Amino acid sequence: MKSSFLAAGSGLFLFGSLFAAEPAVQRYDLSKRASEIDPRTREHPEIDFLFNDKKTGKPRDLQHAVVDTRVPARGRLVVWLMDHNAGLFERVSSYGLHGIQVSYANSYLSAFGKEVLNDGTSIGKLRLEAATGEDFSPLMDIPKPDGMMERAFQFVKWLGKENPQGHWEQFLSSDGSGIAWEKVIVCGISHGSTTAARFAKHQRVDRVVMFSGPRDNTETWQGFPSATPSNRFFGFTHVLDGGWVGDHYCRSWQMLGLHKYGSVVTVDQAQPPYGNSRRLITSSDVNQDGKRAHTTVVPGGTSGKDSAGRFLYEDVWRYLFTHPVDETGEAVDLDPACRMDQSAK
Repeated sequence: MKSSFLAAGSGLFLFGSLFAAEPAVQRYDLSKRASEIDPRTREHPEIDFLFNDKKTGKPRDLQHAVVDTRVPARGRLVVWLMDHNAGLFERVSSYGLHGIQVSYANSYLSAFGKEVLNDGTSIGKLRLEAATGEDFSPLMDIPKPDGMMERAFQFVKWLGKENPQGHWEQFLSSDGSGIAWEKVIVCGISHGSTTAARFAKHQRVDRVVMFSGPRDNTETWQGFPSATPSNRFFGFTHVLDGGWVGDHYCRSWQMLGLHKYGSVVTVDQAQPPYGNSRRLITSSDVNQDGKRAHTTVVPGGTSGKDSAGRFLYEDVWRYLFTHPVDETGEAVDLDPACRMDQSAK
């Protein structure tokens, strides 16, 4: 069956290779429901993880992918752990990166009370089980087909067949049994950035990009031995975000060891490469709105713009995803003003 792809910038659809002998050179934006890719997938109503929205009936397991074959490929796959962000995908593809957004069993936080979420260990275990599909938490049972790792693997295999122009097979392990995670940039915002960081502590990846995160301010996993070297973690947040105001992000960043690679840098008064720091912040005008501050750091309707209507953080986004990981700033001391002990009372 032929599949349709939106040709970036043209507003036209190209149907397979019906009209061209050679593969089209363009940006490919693809989507497919996880439940259609892998029949082993299941709903988990106990954590409100369903295939369709209960009110609207719209699919909740739709996954997205992007690759721009007009741009020299970097050989890296961005795995985004939150709802699809078309603006972000447009940018990562323009950098020469492949990108996928994965639907996986990640709606567990609302299923548990504060006594569980603040007990110091449970959230990290929940995150790891949802990411891996392995038995890390006694509080829920997420089988492999519903975890992020397997969903990503099955999606990339599907993309390899559906979109051969994208050469997605390069992101499969040499034995074909999973994703080649050493080629992956795992990232997200808020809940997604926190899970990205937790996963990268467990599984070596190429890079971690953390927008408005990580949180889990009563947990200690941020300081666990890490499969991913700490110079490969990059964070960006707004100073009015509640996670920054509450010292959640600065705490996590220090526990991850990011102070070893430079000071916290305010991007509003700096230019790339921002002292090669891994800790970037902004104080742009968000009308004193903490919720807007939380989302302003990614492309979208709440993201900061200049007087000409251009996004403020284009250079920041490119830096986070492409800055050479071996280029680092000078180590600095821990910030004594950042409250590190936030154990539940």
